[in-house]
Amino acid sequence: MSELITSAQNPKIKRLLSLQEKSRLRREEGLFVLEGRREIERCIAAGYEIETLFACPEIAGDLTFDCKTMEVPSWLYDKIAYRGGTEGVIAEVRAREHRLEDLSLPENALVVVLESVEKPGNLGAVLRSADAAGADAVIVCDPLTDIYNPNLLRASTGALFSVPVACCTSQDAISFLKRQGIRILTAQLQDSELYYDTDMTGAAAIVIGTEATGLSQEWRAAADAHIRIPMLGVCDSLNASVSAAILLFEALRQRRQASLRIE
Repeated sequence: MSELITSAQNPKIKRLLSLQEKSRLRREEGLFVLEGRREIERCIAAGYEIETLFACPEIAGDLTFDCKTMEVPSWLYDKIAYRGGTEGVIAEVRAREHRLEDLSLPENALVVVLESVEKPGNLGAVLRSADAAGADAVIVCDPLTDIYNPNLLRASTGALFSVPVACCTSQDAISFLKRQGIRILTAQLQDSELYYDTDMTGAAAIVIGTEATGLSQEWRAAADAHIRIPMLGVCDSLNASVSAAILLFEALRQRRQASLRIE
């Protein structure tokens, strides 16, 4: 059963736009906004609940989503869409808590840890790389961005729903990793060895800080190894998401080689 909306002043449209713009409202309502058929399908596959679907039949065509649907004309869809090319569907989705204690990691876990990440696009890109490299979890410590920020969702292309994510303090993350017997590898320039000379074949957590200040002393002190990516130009660091991708795929390379040797 669907309802037709033809006015930008409709309260449901205003609420949708407010959810896109305001992290406070997302927290209060326990909802977030997701665009795109592919992303919504991945979200549903991960067990998330669609609260309301806003669809433009002229763009989306026939839909198979079993949920409350609001139909909107193309001109109105263009006003409410956060980005282009989203196949004519936008969903209000019921949010979940991302608790550290809910993570269930395998024996030889590969984890990415981000400390005080500020840019939602960076976090989304890290999630996408974590998904591609087969990481077992992403832990976001002392976050300065909303996990359901539209820019994060766009950059992750649905990886938020395929990679287990936990949000917590750095202190809690360090205690958790130590209890799990996971080696902490901090990406830093000082007092470090080249990343490809570091053993990543066992359970490991790759920890990355902000581009501006790097990692806190708390993480540096807790580390089992300090690793660095060689910088041969004038810049002394890479974008956090680029660093995460390089280190993740090095871990993947080492693990595959180790597996071949065992076989």
